[in-house]
Amino acid sequence: MSFSFLSIKAQTEGLFKDRGSKFFGFAFPVSSTEDVKLRLEEIKALHPTARHICYAYLLGENADEYRANDDGEPNGSAGLPILNQIKSNEVTNVLVAVIRYFGGTKLGVSGLINAYKEAATLALSKAKVIEVVPMASIHVKFPHSSIGEVERIVRQNCYSIVSQEFSVDCKWTISCKRENYEECQSALSLVTDVVLLTSTKTLS
Repeated sequence: MSFSFLSIKAQTEGLFKDRGSKFFGFAFPVSSTEDVKLRLEEIKALHPTARHICYAYLLGENADEYRANDDGEPNGSAGLPILNQIKSNEVTNVLVAVIRYFGGTKLGVSGLINAYKEAATLALSKAKVIEVVPMASIHVKFPHSSIGEVERIVRQNCYSIVSQEFSVDCKWTISCKRENYEECQSALSLVTDVVLLTSTKTLS
C-alpha cells in the first residue's frame, strides 16, 4: 500500500465576529518550523496592531510534531482549540493562526475558546485538502551509451526524470516514491557505468 498523508494546498482565510471582537483565521501549508516562523512574521508585519496572534501547527508525515500558542490569552483558550481543529480535519504540515482585534467586550474563557475554534474552522473549511506522497530524488551520472537503459528503468517503473544534463557524461536527477527508494537505487546501480551521486528524500 502506498504511503501518503493529507495536507492543504494553499493559504486560506476566515473571519469570525463576536460582540465586537474580530477573529481573523489563516491556514497555511508548511513543511518545517522555519516555515512556521516565516509565516508568523508575515502576519505580524501585516497586522501590527492586532492584540493577539494565537496559533497552532502540526508537522510531520505522522503528525507527531506540534505546538499550540495562546499569545497572552488565558491558558488553553486559543492555541489548543486551534490545534484541535487541525486534528479534526486530519491534516498535517499545517499552520493555523488567528488574529484577534478586541471589540471592547470581554468574552470570557468559554467565549474565547469558541471564537478561536470557529475562526480556525472557517479558515480550514476553505482549504483544498490534497494527498501528499513522500518522494525521493536520486542523482546519477553515466555515459551517453547508457541513456537507453536508464530511460527503460524510468519508464517501466513509473519514475520521473526531474532534470537532465548532457556534457561529457549524462547527469540526471530521477524522482520516485520514497517507498520505492531502495528499489530504484538498486535498479539504477545494475546499469553498466551508472554512478550514484547523491540522493534526497523530500515531500511532494
